[in-house]
Amino acid sequence: MAKKVLVVDDEKLIVKGIRFSLEQDGMEVDCAYDGEEALAAARRTEYDVVLLDVMLPKLTGFEVCQQIREFSNMPIIMLTAKGDDMDKILGLEYGADDYITKPFNILEVKARIKAIIRRSGKKLPEEKHSKVITFGDMKVDCESRRVFIAGKEANLTAKEFDLLELLIHNPNKVYSRENLLNIVWGYDYPGDVRTVDVHIRRLREKIENNPSEPKYIHTKWGVGYFFQN
Repeated sequence: MAKKVLVVDDEKLIVKGIRFSLEQDGMEVDCAYDGEEALAAARRTEYDVVLLDVMLPKLTGFEVCQQIREFSNMPIIMLTAKGDDMDKILGLEYGADDYITKPFNILEVKARIKAIIRRSGKKLPEEKHSKVITFGDMKVDCESRRVFIAGKEANLTAKEFDLLELLIHNPNKVYSRENLLNIVWGYDYPGDVRTVDVHIRRLREKIENNPSEPKYIHTKWGVGYFFQN
């Protein structure tokens, strides 16, 4: 089945080029040129990836990302201005899974899209892992990739779930931020360890009763993070 991608940018030539290149790889591509149009498209269709520019008319890319996260965990890749670290961090804060810096190479865009599709649909290979894991009031369904806290679903993004799944299957094992970045995002990911910190903080906010005094995901100061069972 062809993968569905939503490309959102108010520069029509950029959209046209990305669309042509992705369609050459057999993907189905929808296009939007402002924030409201993008949000409407995301409500109609569950995309495999949304490629979302930060600077958009009507609604910014950040606003679109934040509103999509209210009803869907579809992977979102933000397009940010060159060298603008704040855009990158804000994109992750609002629920984006990845970012690409403009100007970009279309081959990089295609590689990153394929990588995030591959990772967002991955399952841990070890058959011994239970499909449903329960710790206290948290239940993690690894097959449906859903998490419930005290019976209420916590809507995790693809990357947040990947982090939780890795940590929960390796309780009390401390992972450095660099290791988490390489395992969850891939060795070719151009971002830095702040990406991990942002996602861990968001994950804690969703699964911990008191994120400042976490019960599940702990920090080993100067080393990294671990899941305590």
